[in-house]
Amino acid sequence: MHIVYLHQYFFTPDQPGGTRSYEMARRLVAAGHRVDMITSDQQPVAGGPDWRVTEEAGIRVHWKNQPYNNSMGWLDRIKAFFGFAIAASRRAASFHDADVIFATSTPLTIAIPAIYASWRLKKPYVFEVRDVWPAVPIALGALNNPILRWLALRLEHEAYHRAARVVALAPGMGDEVASTDYPRDRITIIPNGCDNDIFGAPPPVDALADYAEWLGDRPLIIFAGTLGKANKVGYLADVAAAMLKRDPEVRFAIIGAGADRDAIAQHAANLGVLDHNLKLVPAVPKRILAGWIQRASICLAMFSGPPILWKDAVQNKFFDSLSAGKPVFSNHAGWQCHIAIEHDIGGSMSPDDPDAAAETLLHHARDSAWLAGAAQRTKALAHGRFSRNNLARELENCLSDVVRNDKAN
Repeated sequence: MHIVYLHQYFFTPDQPGGTRSYEMARRLVAAGHRVDMITSDQQPVAGGPDWRVTEEAGIRVHWKNQPYNNSMGWLDRIKAFFGFAIAASRRAASFHDADVIFATSTPLTIAIPAIYASWRLKKPYVFEVRDVWPAVPIALGALNNPILRWLALRLEHEAYHRAARVVALAPGMGDEVASTDYPRDRITIIPNGCDNDIFGAPPPVDALADYAEWLGDRPLIIFAGTLGKANKVGYLADVAAAMLKRDPEVRFAIIGAGADRDAIAQHAANLGVLDHNLKLVPAVPKRILAGWIQRASICLAMFSGPPILWKDAVQNKFFDSLSAGKPVFSNHAGWQCHIAIEHDIGGSMSPDDPDAAAETLLHHARDSAWLAGAAQRTKALAHGRFSRNNLARELENCLSDVVRNDKAN
């Protein structure tokens, strides 16, 4: 198959960010398929070309000059989404020998070039739902304009109903798609997966060299991800302060970038934990992040806001932790938290009581027998149910079925 793969925020393992599309695409290439990835160059070189093309693990990647970062205002983000959608539409429609178009959200506007290319090329398209949009920005109060809300809901409907198949990352997301009257038998659940060859492999020997003295052989609890309002990461400073009273040797690391980073640093400084038992670490490439996760005793997954944000959460950090053999605690009772409880590889910590959260984390971080057992159970999941190899084969079968049905008709 020739697959035109659309993902506005595609990352390789040498970049900070989620790599699901990279991992899926490189496995499709290894299986003998041709993949053209259309994405954005979020930090382009000034004066550089509008598009540049590279090859990443056999994937032909088309990078559009389209600046974007998490600290942008809502209007600037909308401009970035639609600017990319227009340019990507022309690019995707230029592949006249394509067999299928595969688009993965977010943003929801990624459906625009997919629908356009599908129409121009008369080829089917498959849509992957990673987040339930526009329900999330509506719930957050970021999409209050009634006209924009109507347009977003209309785009959501078109994104699903023009797709030959919809891939959802969690059962609840599949239910949300089906609630729009999309046929349930055309919804395939393919969850996020474990990058065992990155997070299960030895990290660079100097990955944590700058923090060696601070860490020593002490327990380490980490959060790695976006430092934005949806994650409520500043709460960890309160947990670190509560931990300081119980066990001052336990270390916390917050790894990442985002609009709330400065506020988190100030809050931690006010509590007296910054650079004491808590460090703020800049966003790092996945191979360096692997070193942090492998060194951790416990990893954290954080969300705030209404249940729609976290009930079907399938965060990369959860699966990265499984690959490294590390337990995961969440501040919510979503799908991934249920998995952790079911397999005794973590659970939930109080989302609003730092003392209770610190007590939960300390109990497990100092239980060497439980940590050893959790390591075995997490790796069993990483190499079985959530193996990226197995999940990529499921995606390949899904796309192959769509192409086969298209040719038959």
